[in-house]
Amino acid sequence: MDISIHASFLPHDDPDASLAFYRDTLGFEVRDDVGYDGIRWITVGPAGQPSTSIVLEPPAADPGVTAEERRTIVEMMAKGTYAGIVLATTDLDGTFARLRAGGAEIVQEPTEQPYGVRDCAVRDPAGNLIRIQELA
Repeated sequence: MDISIHASFLPHDDPDASLAFYRDTLGFEVRDDVGYDGIRWITVGPAGQPSTSIVLEPPAADPGVTAEERRTIVEMMAKGTYAGIVLATTDLDGTFARLRAGGAEIVQEPTEQPYGVRDCAVRDPAGNLIRIQELA
């Protein structure tokens, strides 16, 4: 079977701040930036990997989400417990330095984890947890 991950979704509560973080701090390419009815979806991805994207979306934009669910999502985003993603790099220290210089909220500096990986963690402007693992 030939299946790959094409897109993952992360919420944003400030599209301009999220765009600046993913484009300017992480260095991702902007693949699409679509506004509709006062809300905005931004698709970004790593350079040289056109078939892998992250869609930054308004939280709870789905009309099937109830008002109570929306409140819960907003609360979880504020605490940084709603969404996250794991990225990988061959240069963890360089990537971390770029994130720090770009003002990213640092959760954990590069660390050897007891489960066998070296990684770091930051939060994007919406509070999403981003772990970045070092590839050997």
